[in-house]
Amino acid sequence: MIPAYLLLLITLVGIVFFGFTRHKADMGKINVWFNAVSLFATVWLAINVFNHGTILSAEKAFLVDSFNVYLIVLTAFIGLTTSIFSAPYMEHEKELGKLTDNRLKLYYSMYQGFMLAMYLVLTTNNMGVMWVAMEGATLATVLLVSLYRTPESIEAAWKYFILCGVGIAQALFGTILLYYAAVQIGDGENALLWSELFQHANQLNPEVLQIAFVFLLIGYGTKIGLVPLHNWLPDAHSEGPTPMSAVLSGLLLNDALYAVVRSKMLVDGATHSDMAGYLMMSFGLLSFLVGALFLHRQKDIKRLFSYSSIEHMGLMTFAFGVGGSLATFAGLLHMTVHSLTKSAIFVTVGHAAQVAGTQRMDKIRGLIKTQPKIGWGLLIGTISIAGFPPFGVFTSEFLVLLATMHSYPWLTLPLLLGIGIAFAGLFRHIQPMVYGEKPEGQQPVKANLLPVMLHLALVLWLGLAIPSFLANWFSQATVLISGSSPL
Repeated sequence: MIPAYLLLLITLVGIVFFGFTRHKADMGKINVWFNAVSLFATVWLAINVFNHGTILSAEKAFLVDSFNVYLIVLTAFIGLTTSIFSAPYMEHEKELGKLTDNRLKLYYSMYQGFMLAMYLVLTTNNMGVMWVAMEGATLATVLLVSLYRTPESIEAAWKYFILCGVGIAQALFGTILLYYAAVQIGDGENALLWSELFQHANQLNPEVLQIAFVFLLIGYGTKIGLVPLHNWLPDAHSEGPTPMSAVLSGLLLNDALYAVVRSKMLVDGATHSDMAGYLMMSFGLLSFLVGALFLHRQKDIKRLFSYSSIEHMGLMTFAFGVGGSLATFAGLLHMTVHSLTKSAIFVTVGHAAQVAGTQRMDKIRGLIKTQPKIGWGLLIGTISIAGFPPFGVFTSEFLVLLATMHSYPWLTLPLLLGIGIAFAGLFRHIQPMVYGEKPEGQQPVKANLLPVMLHLALVLWLGLAIPSFLANWFSQATVLISGSSPL
């Protein structure tokens, strides 16, 4: 467990360092180094899990298994690549007068605070601590959303805080019900340890667990962005700094879904029914279709891709709800490729907005002529997230369709319809932004597109051939979640 402790310590030191030291010109580079060391710690942790299996700390406070270990590495990787993009981007925002030195310090401190909360969500074995960590992530991102201190950003931050605060309160009640069910069968001291709950799931009161899951799904579903709990998400993405949008869409939504799936595993073991799966399928399919439809109504480029995130998180929730080996494997793969692709897209979106001087899509034109790398990055990222072969998103969506055809064939048509609507909604906006007539006076900006190229290359690789070690992780996680192997 030493790598896990190191991981949490690094980010805690980062919060204090950026919060209390004087402003430095190279703060962006220092932030990159903090995230690089964090990635090293997660790879070390993953190697230990790969070699020795599930790791449980001596006090049972932390648990790392095949399900969360790959998400931990993915979180650190995206945290690092986004920090690489973040350094020149935030410096340019400061040059434009949008940020002061103190706000830049706040940004980097809360960046590390957000990462700490995400790592704690993924590594803790305590469902109560998981709830606290999720609330900590909310507080950190509220400060990031309101960073520019414009009326719109403050309004978005308050909407985010209130809606997610109400949602997370529902998750707290669900967690209390878990505790109540566990106390009835054993020691209250360990009643919220997930490993203990999972081990004795068949002894838990099924009626209490069913009620608990409803509250947990609504609570954490608010953080996922499930319809109709999604209203905070487009505003938070559009008004905050773009690097925050990248980690919010690529990491926070995943971790909230992780919490729901962990809860579903307990409910499935206690009730031996498909109740939790049906609820996830219902919310997931509704979110998928609504997200796809709302793509057509957007005028802000960051709001466009925030609704794309709602669509894809709905599809993942639906996949885990369908259950079974194939759908679960597809859900895990889709979590990975969506995070990589969407964070890459937000990098290009941030630079595109800087080039045009606005986030309005009708004002962003001719990117491929002004700055070809940004234009191509946005186009290829959109092709990937729309599910074109041979990118990994196509593979995961195809597997979801196969699983649905096998288990619930009558739901295949709405899935295909949603994919088609989303495709049309994305490309009706992207085509003129990339290939339209270049406005007079539009000039290129300093851009670091290494994260974009790296992320899209990985998504392409996962579409062509999943590496054996990653396939092994996914297979082990699938066995843990669904009880059967996909291979």
